[in-house]
Amino acid sequence: MSDATHATEAPRLDLDALDFAKGGGLVTVVAQDARSGAVLMIAHADREALERTIATGEMHYRSRTRGPWHKGATSGNVQRVVSLHADCDGDAVLARVRPAGPACHSGATTCFGEHVPADAFGMLDATLARRQHESPPADQRPSYTRRLLGDRNLRLKKLGEEAAELVLACADEDRERATSEAVDLLYHTLVALRALGVGVAEVRTEVERRGAV
Repeated sequence: MSDATHATEAPRLDLDALDFAKGGGLVTVVAQDARSGAVLMIAHADREALERTIATGEMHYRSRTRGPWHKGATSGNVQRVVSLHADCDGDAVLARVRPAGPACHSGATTCFGEHVPADAFGMLDATLARRQHESPPADQRPSYTRRLLGDRNLRLKKLGEEAAELVLACADEDRERATSEAVDLLYHTLVALRALGVGVAEVRTEVERRGAV
């Protein structure tokens, strides 16, 4: 991966290919966090709103009741556009964005609740975060994850072992075993990072900074 940071380009979208007539002058817009993949909100936009979005690089929408609105204009929770994609029918747009704050008026990160992980890695990371802060009942043995989080030498030892296992599986060209070992290594990697206070969000941000996405 390159360490170079890519300059932000103006978002592109062929507005002439969109079917505004089908929705009475509006198309549906799904806003997705470009880093986590989480769906933040669903809104609508007319041609003018999308023109403003393209021109400013920040999301503009049109409410059926309130008219045109610039997301974050009053709250500061703007959504900076990474990319815009029309669906196959031309009546919906996927907006991949970098949110500067919560998407929902309630203060939640997304309009679908705080605890809706975007993918398997997000689910695993959320579980690790819970394990890190929970205390098991006195009559129960700590879970394996809790033991790793509480024992630096153990988690580093396991991290090295799993890395070696993956190397061997790849050397043997064993796809099934390599896949399994990769999952084990990713799990132990996320545990080791979690012990340092680093989560999946920070990893995604670093990947993005390097220009790999």
